[in-house]
Amino acid sequence: MTEQKSTSGSTKKFIIAFVLVVIVILAGVGVNYYYKYFGPNVTGKQEYLYIHTGATYADVIKTIQDQGIVKDSVTFNWAATKMNYTHRVKPGRYHLHAGMSNRKFINMLASGSQESVKLEFHGLRQKEQFAGFVSKKIEPDSASIINLLDSSSYVAKYGFTTDNVYTMFMPNSYQMYWNTSPDKFFKKMYANYEKFWTPERKQKATALNLSQQEVSVLASIVDAEASYDDEMPAIAGLYLNRLKKGMKLEADPTVIYALNDFTIKRVLKRYLSYNSPYNTYLYKGLPPGPVMMPSVNAVNSVLDHQNNDYIYMCAKADFSGRHAFATNMADHLINAHAFQKALDERNIKR
Repeated sequence: MTEQKSTSGSTKKFIIAFVLVVIVILAGVGVNYYYKYFGPNVTGKQEYLYIHTGATYADVIKTIQDQGIVKDSVTFNWAATKMNYTHRVKPGRYHLHAGMSNRKFINMLASGSQESVKLEFHGLRQKEQFAGFVSKKIEPDSASIINLLDSSSYVAKYGFTTDNVYTMFMPNSYQMYWNTSPDKFFKKMYANYEKFWTPERKQKATALNLSQQEVSVLASIVDAEASYDDEMPAIAGLYLNRLKKGMKLEADPTVIYALNDFTIKRVLKRYLSYNSPYNTYLYKGLPPGPVMMPSVNAVNSVLDHQNNDYIYMCAKADFSGRHAFATNMADHLINAHAFQKALDERNIKR
């Protein structure tokens, strides 16, 4: 009897010990599982993780390791495999937070929950400059953007030529995903362009006998001439007067654009003979494209121009950035002589 009790007691002790061992093991497994999934792992060394279009999981894990994005890439890889992320890679720009768990990090990547990019631009002179600026904000390189803008067949579908397509880009603040393709970028810009050109604005352009693109081309000259927005309607009125009279625009910014030298401060007589369709001292009418990205104010200033009799203008001799306007050549020559004298006094030769 004593022997049976002893055996029974030993069995109970064994069972209790076994259960305790199992509990300890399960607790260890649970802690390990929790750590791998829910423990903090993102370091915060990088603010964003960029995953390029076409990237594989191998590319992602290499970037994560090379940039020290996680403390433990082994547990990240384990969790990514368990969560089947290795077959669900999505490109994008992902905002990282120090202490993110593998589970939260991987869920963000697998769902494609990227943060949008704020893109603001204005006053850029050439589409090449524009493409370079944009390529620093989103994934496509400048060459891929330029190739699209220089494709006659592509831009023609939207009613543009490769010369005037730059008028489509309206200075503004835009939100878009980093991995936006060149085609989607173009379409987003075109949607904003269409939104800007309301029936009222289109009607005003028609009344001026100008297309939307021509309004923007003229606006680019107005913008390049004006240092102050409040002068834009007067300048626009002047150039519209010259167009109506069949006169050459003789706008200095078109010569500077043709020469592709934006350091010029004094347009000399020898520059005026430079042969380019953009040189409005040589050719009547508007140039084939804008000489800079026109601002919204400049476009509106053409559409709502000042009704005046001005035909001539030149910069004021006080270097205020404002203009002296004239309705006749005699008055213009007086203004021009005063400005040229001021340039000479400051030794500004070009």
